[in-house]
Amino acid sequence: MPKVVTFGEVMLRLSTPGYLRFSQARQFDATFGGGEANVAVSLANYGIDAHFVTRLPKNDIADMCTAELRSFGVNMDGVVYGGDRVGIYYLETGAVARGSKVVYDRAHSAISEIQPGMVDWWKVLEGADWFHWTGITPALSQGAADACLEAIRVANDMGVKVSCDLNYRKKLWKYGKSASEVMPALVEGCDLIIGNEEDAEKEFDIKPEGFDAEKTGGEIDQAAFVSVCQQLMARFPCCKKVAITLRGSINANHNTWGGVLYDGKTLWQSRRYDITHIVDRVGGGDSFMGGLLYGMLAYSSDQEAIEFAAAASALKHTIFGDYNRVTVAEVESLIKGGGSGRVSR
Repeated sequence: MPKVVTFGEVMLRLSTPGYLRFSQARQFDATFGGGEANVAVSLANYGIDAHFVTRLPKNDIADMCTAELRSFGVNMDGVVYGGDRVGIYYLETGAVARGSKVVYDRAHSAISEIQPGMVDWWKVLEGADWFHWTGITPALSQGAADACLEAIRVANDMGVKVSCDLNYRKKLWKYGKSASEVMPALVEGCDLIIGNEEDAEKEFDIKPEGFDAEKTGGEIDQAAFVSVCQQLMARFPCCKKVAITLRGSINANHNTWGGVLYDGKTLWQSRRYDITHIVDRVGGGDSFMGGLLYGMLAYSSDQEAIEFAAAASALKHTIFGDYNRVTVAEVESLIKGGGSGRVSR
C-alpha cells in the first residue's frame, strides 16, 4: 500500500446552518477540516496509507479532532503536542449572487508556533512515496514556513516525491513576509505543483494568457493554461508535472469544474462538470489534490489520473463539510458516465 504523508493545520470548523448569515446564526455546525488533513482523508478513503502531521495542544478539542481523523483511517502517529489552542474558522455559506465568507480565528494556534526540529522528519517520512504540503502552512508563521522547508529538504534527501498545492490565502500572510518572498524556496523542492490562476499570479507573478476570472461566465479555455504550466516548470526545474484546477463561477451555487495536467510535453484535460446545486465547495481543491495523488499512484496514465481528480472533486461539491467522503468505486462510476442521481438499490 503506498504511503502518503501530509503536513499542515487542522481546525475546528464552525459553519452557519444552511444558508444563514453570521448575523442570523444562533448556533453553528461543528466539524473539523484543513487543506492537508482533507487530502489525507481522501487518500485514506481510497485505501492509501495516509499519515497526517500537525501540532496540537493537549486538550479535549484536539482529542476530538484526532479521533475523527483516525475514524477515517488516517494515521496520526506523527502529531506533535504543545501549544494552547486549536485554530478555528467560521464559515457562512453563500447562495446565488452572495458569495461564501470565511473568518479565521487561528492566531497563536499550536501549529503556528511550531519550530524546526519539533518533528522527526526522517522517522515520519520513512517508507513514504509522497510528501504533500500547501501554501497555507508557510502563511501561518515564520516557524511554520521553516518547519515546512525542513520537511521538504528531508523528503528530497530521502527520495520521497513532494507535491504542493499553492493555495494562496491573502488573509493569512500577516507576520511580515509575503507569499512571493517565502514560497519560491519551498516550491523549488517539489515534483508536482497544483494551483489556479490566482495562486500562480499572487505568488510568482505568473498569469494565463488572455484569461480574466471575472469574465469567464462558466466557460474556460483550458488550453490558455498551458502558458501557466510552462512558466511554472521553467521557474522550478525540479517540477515534473503541473496541474491547474479550472473553476467557472456562474454563481455561488452553480459552477463548472475540471482540471488540466501538464508533463512538459502534453496537456491532459479532464471532462468538464456542470455542478448546478453546490452543497459545499470548501475542500473542493483538496479533494482534487487527493484524487490526483491517488490517480498517479493507482493508474498507468496521466489522463486517467486527471479524470479521477476532477470527478472526485465534482462529487465533493455535493457533500457537507471539508472532507470528501467518497469511494474509488463512486468516483469511477461518475467517470464512466454515472451521475444521474438515481437511487442505488
